[in-house]
Amino acid sequence: MRYEIRVSGVMSEATRREGFPELEGFVVSSQTVLFGDVVDDAHLYGLLARFQSLGLRVTEFRQLPE
Repeated sequence: MRYEIRVSGVMSEATRREGFPELEGFVVSSQTVLFGDVVDDAHLYGLLARFQSLGLRVTEFRQLPE
């Protein structure tokens, strides 16, 4: 399933590549928007744990239509 994740603030490209190599991203209106495939629940919870460990605030997490 594909997801879009919006994070408060501007995440550096280096942080995005190192912390979330499986996701693509861009910055819009002082938010970082990440998107990509999430393979299962374990992957989803792992992503959330990585956001938390990096001190990032997720403002939206939504499944994209297929």
